[in-house]
Amino acid sequence: MSTHNKPELLKGAVITGVINAIINGGIQYFFLKDHNSIPISVDSITNNDVTVLGTAVMLAITLAMILTLVAYFGIKEKKIPFFPTTLWLTIKHGFFTFGVLTSLAVLWQKYLGTVEVSLISALVIIGIIAGVVSGIVNYLTLKESTLYEELKK
Repeated sequence: MSTHNKPELLKGAVITGVINAIINGGIQYFFLKDHNSIPISVDSITNNDVTVLGTAVMLAITLAMILTLVAYFGIKEKKIPFFPTTLWLTIKHGFFTFGVLTSLAVLWQKYLGTVEVSLISALVIIGIIAGVVSGIVNYLTLKESTLYEELKK
């Protein structure tokens, strides 16, 4: 794949996002199948309850960091050096994902409170979050890690 072609890069990111949404939504079924309903968030910083956004935050951070590495090592064209640039990009994607999703969870709780959803709804929400994170991380990693010949001129 030629990563300097923006439409092709976007198409690949969307495909990656959809695939990861389906796979990770399916995987989460096996972790959450014992729950009939699951709260999206609860009003507590430390809790022992399973929540949709709590599950999604950990999944998204892990995905962001792993997929940054997978996308980087999948680049077949000339790319930036792994250390320190891509290592820092991996850490940056993890922290950014944590910040965005945690902020969304806090805002959800503040304005909407504790809302319980069915298992299927929870899996769809988690899958959508995983897909969006996967697509964005894939796009940003390929965009920032590939060296383009036209930039050298």
